[in-house]
Amino acid sequence: MTMTPLTSATAWQALTAHAETMAGTTIRALFDADPQRAGSFAAEGAGWYLDYAKQRVTAQTLELLCQLADERDLAGRREAMFAGQHINVTEDRAVLHTALRLPPGSSLVVDGVDVAADVHDVIARMGAFAEQVRGRTWLGFTGRPIRNIVNIGIGGSDLGPVMAYLALRHVSDRELVFRFVSNVDGTDFVEATRDLDPAETLFLVASKTFTTQETMTNARTARDWLVAGLGGDAAAVARHFVAISTNAEKVAAFGIDTANMFGFWDWVGGRYSMSSAIGLSTMLAIGPQRFAELLAGMHAMDTHFRTAPWRENLPALHGLLCVWNRNFLGATDQVVLPYDQYLLRFPAYLQQMIMESNGKRVTAAGEPVHWETSASFWGEPGTNGQHSFYQMLHQGTTIVPADFIFFARPVNDVGDHHDLLIANCLAQAGVMAFGRTAEEVAADGTPADLVEHKVMPGNRPNSTLVAETLTPFALGALVALYEHSTFVQGMIWDLNPYDQWGVQLGKLVADSIAPMLTGAAEPALDSSTNALIARYRAARGR
Repeated sequence: MTMTPLTSATAWQALTAHAETMAGTTIRALFDADPQRAGSFAAEGAGWYLDYAKQRVTAQTLELLCQLADERDLAGRREAMFAGQHINVTEDRAVLHTALRLPPGSSLVVDGVDVAADVHDVIARMGAFAEQVRGRTWLGFTGRPIRNIVNIGIGGSDLGPVMAYLALRHVSDRELVFRFVSNVDGTDFVEATRDLDPAETLFLVASKTFTTQETMTNARTARDWLVAGLGGDAAAVARHFVAISTNAEKVAAFGIDTANMFGFWDWVGGRYSMSSAIGLSTMLAIGPQRFAELLAGMHAMDTHFRTAPWRENLPALHGLLCVWNRNFLGATDQVVLPYDQYLLRFPAYLQQMIMESNGKRVTAAGEPVHWETSASFWGEPGTNGQHSFYQMLHQGTTIVPADFIFFARPVNDVGDHHDLLIANCLAQAGVMAFGRTAEEVAADGTPADLVEHKVMPGNRPNSTLVAETLTPFALGALVALYEHSTFVQGMIWDLNPYDQWGVQLGKLVADSIAPMLTGAAEPALDSSTNALIARYRAARGR
């Protein structure tokens, strides 16, 4: 399908004109005109309820956004992804993280291979291994059972596993200790292992190629730490290391038994990989059955995204609203505010997923874009964030749309904590949307010289996502919702959300600088970098 350039699309131009007519319309005015608009601007699917009534949208806005989706062939591109077409055009790859959560018995043939069968084979092997570790029948080199699991990875090989472990630790095996090492800063490894017994520690090394600089540096340090702690016998590595990789040759050279290597595929991007073997730490923590529930939640949202009409489709609505706020209302940022402490690392997880996917300056065809692409995503759990950056959200000069997330039933129902937590969530969403006028502030008896200080402009667009309680299923569905929202945004902007060349260049340059720091090569870069290298070498006596 040949499409017109994005900014020339009929719906895009109509949305531009529509945004101009909406310029003076506030969220408060929208509710005054339709007090019951919550019933019209909501959708539900895969166990999640989305209230977007506090967005600066009307029925016409939604109609035009859905028209834009149709003009950009969003449905066709969605089917191409699910079918395994090579939509990652710069790397000539399929994009099939959705295949990782197909139910047992499913079949999906791509490029002549039943990828579903391969996926379920790996999941079964992961499950058998997890049962041994969780059942304390997997013994270390000295014959003692494993009690500590350290995941070594970076990017998608770390952020997903960390986020999922913290989110689901209430259903994890509490007798097992889980640590995560990602930063090449040696402090990360030292602090993660300082109180662990090597005889009871298992390392999961997650690197598709087994060449990732940070991961393999940490893995070699882990191997040295383990061998030194177990009497110097390198044979110990085979009982204390597992590889999540596809490079059997390098895995074996490292000393890991390739029978304990769990593979995944080039059609799984790192930031979409937590439902692959990269999720082995998650499975070890919560068990194969609950890991299956996590996958089932993802699949439920996949099915919802694939089948629901745009106006009832949570990922499509979320993605289209992100486009509306970014391109037509001028929002540069979006904040994610989970009102659940277990989702501590969820905003950081989304940062990679969304900004690494859609932080692009050229289209999938390599042409410069003439529109804004990814907003900056960030956030913090409530209510902590309220005493940190919410001041800027309420009264700053930059309008930042927000996603509020909460669960109706808490995991830990302690006194009146949850009522207070959700009261704060709803209050913050309301104040961001409706604000407080000077007249309302003055009516409270506020001295005249303080009135303007207490005015809340409001008109900060926000949505709220609600599920019954935090389960593996609910978490899986939430992750998939944002995955598909990222896809929607990328397709509207004509991007390839599945490559990350900006990440690769930094790695290459770092490789060239490393010998300059040790003295094996002389600095030959710009004057600023050369001066910093000289200062570093002087401090290290080199």
